[in-house]
Amino acid sequence: QVQLVESGGGLVQAGGSLRLSCAASGRTFSTYTMGYFRQAPGKEREFVAVISWSGGSTYYADSVKGRFTISRDKNTVYLQMRSLKPEDTAVYYCAALQGYSVPKERDEFDYWGQGTQVTVSS
Repeated sequence: QVQLVESGGGLVQAGGSLRLSCAASGRTFSTYTMGYFRQAPGKEREFVAVISWSGGSTYYADSVKGRFTISRDKNTVYLQMRSLKPEDTAVYYCAALQGYSVPKERDEFDYWGQGTQVTVSS
């Protein structure tokens, strides 16, 4: 069982930066693949980024590639967001799955954080 607690959201101007954190409980966190998804009002929850259990593999949605960086350290996963755009406005969710696969599909993930709001003003 893994519990995920997110922090770091907020309001930022276009072009600015934010860093999201996702703190995980559980002794076997190192064996979990971690991901970030986001959901804008009226839209489906979409994939943003994923990092393998070892940190050796990372994948990004085309819309954030080159601007966002996912990383992990001990029991925390980070999403560094730069050059933010108004279209990045959404609730961002951290997610986890136990194992070595590195999927982009939300249905593959077993555990979810509570979400944190990111608002980018133009």
